[in-house]
Amino acid sequence: MAETNTGPIRVEPCAKRVRAYLGGHPVADTVASRLVWEHPYYPTYYIPVADLRAKLEPTGVTREHPALGAGTEFDVAGDSGVAPAAAVRYLDSPELGDLVRLDFPAMDEWFEEDEPIYVHPRDPYSRVDILASSRRIRVELNGETLADSRSARILFETGLPPRYYLPLTDVRQDLLRPSPTSSQCPYKGTAEYRHVRLGEEEFRDLVWLYRTPLPESQKVAGLACFYNEKVDIYVDEVLQPRPNTPFS
Repeated sequence: MAETNTGPIRVEPCAKRVRAYLGGHPVADTVASRLVWEHPYYPTYYIPVADLRAKLEPTGVTREHPALGAGTEFDVAGDSGVAPAAAVRYLDSPELGDLVRLDFPAMDEWFEEDEPIYVHPRDPYSRVDILASSRRIRVELNGETLADSRSARILFETGLPPRYYLPLTDVRQDLLRPSPTSSQCPYKGTAEYRHVRLGEEEFRDLVWLYRTPLPESQKVAGLACFYNEKVDIYVDEVLQPRPNTPFS
């Protein structure tokens, strides 16, 4: 287990069949991948070079990693196109020397078994629990009530603050404005966003919802969630502290 300035790099075998596609064709297909935590937040896939269906063409660039050392960068050349600088190998690593990391967003599609995955591999040590709650959830901003509900779904996700998903009928929809922003989550799917308009002031992307979430998160389908970090949330009239997260 290698060390970084943020802690150890963990490497674990993965029993899932993992495939990556580029230009409509598979560039990797393996049942012998490794999950590698290069940082504490989530893992990435390292794939045996023998299980690639694409060519690795050296770019001449070296990527330095504080624990793994010098990484050799490659273009990934598949049957239907090239992904520039989309792969790295740490040839001197005893654990990873025979493996390659394909940059996740550089590929068109990733699959675990026959199901697509998004953003990054799901962490087997992270859990998402969605619980119905009759506690009163009230959302306020600058003294204005934005939502008031006793029919919340509270989403508990490992390492994150609780998120309160509320029926749209309990939200002040007259204060919401469309936003072009969207994002993806490996556990919940694709989110769409809303701005909040209070008088002449607009608070951008303060609200999100999942219209068609992934199967494990169906309980939040069509419900609205506010950033705890940016609004005042009262649970049974007790003000909750605003968490300090990357979204603060």
